[in-house]
Amino acid sequence: MRVGFRHADSRYPFFWESEDQPAARWHAAGAGPVQYVADTSDGAWAEFLRHEEITDAEDLAGIERSLWAVELPQHVDHAEPVTIAEATGGQSSYRTCQRYAAARRAEGVTSLRAPSAALTPGGARGEVTDAGLRDGPDRDGRVWVLFGSYPDTCGWRVVERGRPPARILSLVTPLT
Repeated sequence: MRVGFRHADSRYPFFWESEDQPAARWHAAGAGPVQYVADTSDGAWAEFLRHEEITDAEDLAGIERSLWAVELPQHVDHAEPVTIAEATGGQSSYRTCQRYAAARRAEGVTSLRAPSAALTPGGARGEVTDAGLRDGPDRDGRVWVLFGSYPDTCGWRVVERGRPPARILSLVTPLT
C-alpha cells in the first residue's frame, strides 16, 4: 500500500467531489475534481502554507486544518510533467501546467507525479532521532495529481483542527 498526505479544511472530506473546485497548478477552474496528494506530511503542509502565502510563525496559531494519510490507488501514472521550472514555478506557470495536464487527461492518463512546488529542494527530509530530533537526509518532495473522483479511496485523519509545525516555514518556496 502506498500512502500520501493531504490537508483539508476540517469541515470537509479529504478529496474534492465536484467540478466546482477552484483552479490550481494542474487544472483550470471547472476541470475538477482533481486531487493533490503529497508524498510527505511536510509536503502537504508546505502546499497549504505556500498557497495561503503564510510566512510568519505567528500566523500558524490561527490555522485549524485536518491532515490526512490517504491510500493511493494501485495504479498511479508516472507521467513526468513539463520542465522543472514550470512544474515548480509561481502562478505565472500555472497555465502551461494546466494545458499539459488537460492534454494528458485527453490521452487517458489518470494521474501525474510532479515535483513539489511548495517544498524547497531537499526539503522533504523529515526528521530522525539521534539523541533527540534532527533533520533527516535531504530529499526532494513529490506530489501525485489524481484526476477525477476516488470514492473508494480510504483516508485516515491524522490531525483534526491542527496546524503545521513552525519548522515547515523554512522549507516553503514562496508563491511568486
